[in-house]
Amino acid sequence: MTNTVNSGTTALLTDHYELTMLQAALRSGAASRRAVFEVFARHLPHGRRYGVVAGTGRLLDALERFRFEPDELSFLRDNQIVDETTLRFLSSYRFSGNIWGYAEGDVYFPGSPILVVEGTFAESVLLETMMLSILNHDCAVASAASRMVTAAGGPGPAGRPLIEMGSRRTHERAAVAAARAAYIAGFASTSNLEARFAYGVPSGGTAAHAFTLVHDSESEAFSAQLSSLGPGTTLLVDTFNVEQAVRAAVAAAGPSLGAVRIDSGDLAALAVSVRTLLDSLGATRTRIILTGDLDEYSIAGLAIAPVDGYGVGTSLVTGSGAPTAALVYKLVARSDGPLADGEPAAPGALRPVAKRSVGKPGRGGRKWAVRERSASGEAMTERIWLTPPVERGPADPGPSGRLLLRELVRDGKIVGHEPLADARARHAEALAELPSYALQLSRGYPAIPTVFGPDPVER
Repeated sequence: MTNTVNSGTTALLTDHYELTMLQAALRSGAASRRAVFEVFARHLPHGRRYGVVAGTGRLLDALERFRFEPDELSFLRDNQIVDETTLRFLSSYRFSGNIWGYAEGDVYFPGSPILVVEGTFAESVLLETMMLSILNHDCAVASAASRMVTAAGGPGPAGRPLIEMGSRRTHERAAVAAARAAYIAGFASTSNLEARFAYGVPSGGTAAHAFTLVHDSESEAFSAQLSSLGPGTTLLVDTFNVEQAVRAAVAAAGPSLGAVRIDSGDLAALAVSVRTLLDSLGATRTRIILTGDLDEYSIAGLAIAPVDGYGVGTSLVTGSGAPTAALVYKLVARSDGPLADGEPAAPGALRPVAKRSVGKPGRGGRKWAVRERSASGEAMTERIWLTPPVERGPADPGPSGRLLLRELVRDGKIVGHEPLADARARHAEALAELPSYALQLSRGYPAIPTVFGPDPVER
């Protein structure tokens, strides 16, 4: 039997109980009830002031491949996970509903309905685990990456570029997703070739300490790298003695040496001494790249150091202490009975439902969201309300508001694919919209409050 992890389908990237819920709902008749599920975070991790939406494009790709093929159906049957009625349902499974979501690269706050899934209970509940797996990972990485980019001076030419280089510190597939999420949040490039192949993320790399050690001398290693990659390459200068290595690097490459990389030691002090040495040797345009267990706080601490870029690995791919975005997928509305295929739910036909458990209460009802802004365009409020006044979306939010939910899937057809560059540009725009204190690294409250209701037309 084909291993699902390596096959084209994504259907078994899920929890066992999604299928047992489906089986029981098919027996009770609730499977065909219309339902609305929402993805949101009750809080932001570690006192952060905003989160970043990432993973939407990967989610849509995974949804296209969410099919129960013969191998998967045989596995479920042989292991007696579900009954024959459920297997027949799964054999023809295709999501036929609608999905709305915050655009990839935008920011979100506690309670923001960053994904809204509308369909039957049966077809929608099956997507929970897959969607949360993708969004929790990618949003966590993008949120950490955004803070690092801000600490490095922000996106664009004014900031110092960052290289994502965490592949060896996480799962091999998570590494690819992390590189993509970091690029959305403003990282300049990645070390991961699969991320370039799959998503077009710019990649780069030169040499590790092993390359120096395999040669008879540091000078010989530098000469070999320069001969192969040219004088614009980056030479790693902390294998033995940094000062001696810098002198050898400039002697081998001349003053046109592209960059030197320092991976250990007191990075701030070394950056100052290496800059002084490079300038004295005539290599005034040689850049200094720092790597070695950096995070947003150490990057911010290097702000006044003569540094030209950073490489970040472990901290980035683990969300800098918050490896999950704490997103949940909750049923917020349902019909009291099944609707005919393709029949839209009339206003009021979907009844709000929500948990009432202590510590994890929910807010029932299908929601819409607007980011309210001042006359100068600064974000002020995340306004969330119920019941859209038109069939496929909310009313005009007014001149100062920005609608946050957009169509991703319509009647089972994916309509929300977009180039990765669009998400990257959107993130820079979303950050520029936030009040300045939102970019502070200190622990604090969300940058803007989340306010529920009323409908903006009624205000």
